[in-house]
Amino acid sequence: MITDHHPDLKISVKQTFNIDSDLEVPAFSKKNDYVPEIDNTYIFDKDTTLAILAGFSNNKRVMVQGYHGTGKSTHIEQIAARLNWPCVRVNLDSHISRIDLIGKDAIVIKDGKQITEFKEGILPWSLQNPVALVFDEYDAGRPDVMFVIQRVLESEGKFTLLDKNKVIKPNNSFRLFATANTIGLGDTSGLYHGTQQINQGQMDRWNIVTTLNYLDQLKEEEIILAKCEFLKNNEGKNIIKNMVQLANLSRNGFANGDISTVMSPRTVLTWADNFRIFSDLSHAFKVSFLNKCDELEKPIISEYYQRCFGEDITAIKNKL
Repeated sequence: MITDHHPDLKISVKQTFNIDSDLEVPAFSKKNDYVPEIDNTYIFDKDTTLAILAGFSNNKRVMVQGYHGTGKSTHIEQIAARLNWPCVRVNLDSHISRIDLIGKDAIVIKDGKQITEFKEGILPWSLQNPVALVFDEYDAGRPDVMFVIQRVLESEGKFTLLDKNKVIKPNNSFRLFATANTIGLGDTSGLYHGTQQINQGQMDRWNIVTTLNYLDQLKEEEIILAKCEFLKNNEGKNIIKNMVQLANLSRNGFANGDISTVMSPRTVLTWADNFRIFSDLSHAFKVSFLNKCDELEKPIISEYYQRCFGEDITAIKNKL
């Protein structure tokens, strides 16, 4: 159980996040086990950062929407890390049920006897603590689960725990965030199977909705270079430049309906890391991305590779 503590200092947005702003936001002077670790190489998107900081400082419900692999959840975590704000992530896949969120009866041993006792789930626990609760894949949640969450979307929304005849008032430092691939209108692209429309009455309760999509070429190169020390030379920088160019070709191809699989920044990072492991750029590309693609689309993606690296990947024999 987290001790009941509250933000006890203010930090500068300009100094901490390198954003031109005079804003100061509340933070904790001490961290605990629930505070994420700081990634010093992380690069913050200005609009998304300000939206998330507004959620922390003003107790607003913030949803971050965007393509997969753009770092939506990581963005929230890295801000929480710098605020020393405890942060808990819950993935709302189809296996998460109302019981998982609310709690259930469990058999425990007390005074040497077995008794049945109600164990609170992650939602009532988070509500009672100074915690930032993040619902990942929010648009993939089951309808019965979504209606449970709807109860706490109001900033002062009290939660009635029927199993214990208990009304929970949110901790003053409880915050609620969500990430989603769609904007609550369902999947119109065919890319995010399993997502569904979100009740518009519920969408209205999200105070701030911000979009985090792919970074520009130079920013993405900067991120990959920061995480791949072995490529910090002229040849490595040129390789990263071409990798990101290929990723952008795949994104344009996806937007135009030419291919159905897109390279996210996460995929590019995986490709770079696999290049470190195999010392073979084309083989690393195949195992990181090409092998995941539809057979009918592989010639298009192979063409992207040839345009960026000047090699026909279908004719390259692996050196392994």
